[in-house]
Amino acid sequence: MAESSQTYLPLHKVAAVGIGNALAFYDFLSFSFFAIQIGHSFFPRSTGGNSLLYALATFGTGFLTRPLGGWLIGMYGDRAGRKPAMLLSFGLMGFAILGMALTPSYSVIGIAAPVLLVIFRMLQGLALGGEVGPSTAFLIEAAPPARRGLYVALQWATQDFAVLVAGVVGEVLARALSPAALDAWGWRLAFLAGAAVVPLGLFMRRALPETFHQAASAAAHAAPARPAPSLLLIGFAVLAVIGVGNYVLVYMSTYGQDTLGLAAGAAFFATIICGALQCCSDLASGIASDRFGRKPVLLVSMGLLCLLTLPCFIAMAHFRSAASLYGATAVMSLLVSGMCGPALVSLTEALPAAQRSGIVSIIYAIAMSVFGGTTQFLLKYLTDLTGNKLAPAWYFTAVLAVGLLAAMFLRETAPARERRNTH
Repeated sequence: MAESSQTYLPLHKVAAVGIGNALAFYDFLSFSFFAIQIGHSFFPRSTGGNSLLYALATFGTGFLTRPLGGWLIGMYGDRAGRKPAMLLSFGLMGFAILGMALTPSYSVIGIAAPVLLVIFRMLQGLALGGEVGPSTAFLIEAAPPARRGLYVALQWATQDFAVLVAGVVGEVLARALSPAALDAWGWRLAFLAGAAVVPLGLFMRRALPETFHQAASAAAHAAPARPAPSLLLIGFAVLAVIGVGNYVLVYMSTYGQDTLGLAAGAAFFATIICGALQCCSDLASGIASDRFGRKPVLLVSMGLLCLLTLPCFIAMAHFRSAASLYGATAVMSLLVSGMCGPALVSLTEALPAAQRSGIVSIIYAIAMSVFGGTTQFLLKYLTDLTGNKLAPAWYFTAVLAVGLLAAMFLRETAPARERRNTH
C-alpha cells in the first residue's frame, strides 16, 4: 500500500487530538444539558411561548452553520494540513463559548440577549463543523493500519468523555445551587469552565506533528481516485442515524426532567451514565472493528438498538423513576457507541488522503445538521403534539430501520478482513 512508507504514531502521542476534541464537544454540548436553564434566562415566559422549545431551537441553530464550517475548515485541512485546521476550529470554539457565558440575560439587555446567543451558537457550529474531518483524517494517518479502528474510536470516546464531564458539572451545580441560582448564573459556570481550558488545548495541538503532507506524498504515487457517489450516500445515511442516536442520548437529561418529572440532579446523572459507558464501549467497538471488521460490529449494534429502543422507552414511561431512566440510558448508550466508531473509520478509510478532511467534514456536518440538530426539538415537539411519552422511541426506531438498510450496502474496509477475503 502507498501509505506503508509512513511513520505511524503511538496511541499516547495522539492524545492531544482527543483532548482537544473533548473540549470542543464539551463546549458545544453543554448548551443542551442546560437547555431548561438557558431558556429561562434568554426566553422568559414574559416573551410568550415555550422557553424550552425556544432554547432547543437555538441549540439547533448551531447545526445550521456546521456544513459551512465543514466545507471551509475541512477543505482548509486538505490544503494547509490537519494541524492548522484543528487549531482554527478549536480557537473559534473557545471564543464562542466565552461569548455565550458572558452574554447578559433577557432581563438585562432585552431582545439583544437571544440575538447574541444565536450568533455565538452559530459560531460554535461553524467551529465544530470543521473539527471532525481534520481530526479524523489525522487519526487515520497517524494509526498503524491494523489499529485504525481503535485510533478513530478516540474521536467518539473523547466526545463521550465530554458528555461525561458535562454531566458531572451539571450534577454538581444542580445539587450545590438552588433552582433560582442555577437559572440565573449557575449554568454560566459550566460554560466558563470549558472556556478556561481552551488555552491548554491550543498549546497541546500546536505540539502535534503534521500527518497530511506525508500521506498526500505517498498517495501521489498512486492513481488519482474519486469516491463513488454511492459511498458518499451510504456514509451520509449511516452518520445521520448516528447523529440521531447521539442526540437522543443527549436529550435524556431533558426527557427525565420535562417528561418524566424527575429532579434536575437525578436527570443529570443519566448523562454521567451515558458518557461513562460510551467512553468504554467506543474503544471496545473500535478494537472489535479492527479484529472482526467494521460492518459486522456496525450491523449488530444497529440491529439490537432497533429492537430495544421501544422497550427502553416503555420502561421509562411506565415506571417514571430515576432507575428506569438510568437503565434505559445505559442500554442505548452501549449500542449507540457500538455504531459510531466502525461507521466513521469505514467511511474515512475508503477516501483518498487528499480528500479525507473535506469530505468527512462535509458529510458529517450535513448529517448532524439535518438529523442530529433537529432531533431534540422534534422529540419534544412530537411528545407535546401526541401527548405520548413513547413518541421519541417511535421516531428513533424508524430512523434506525432506514439506517440498517443503508449499512448493509457498506463495503468492508478493515485491513484484517480484506486480507482474509483475498486468501
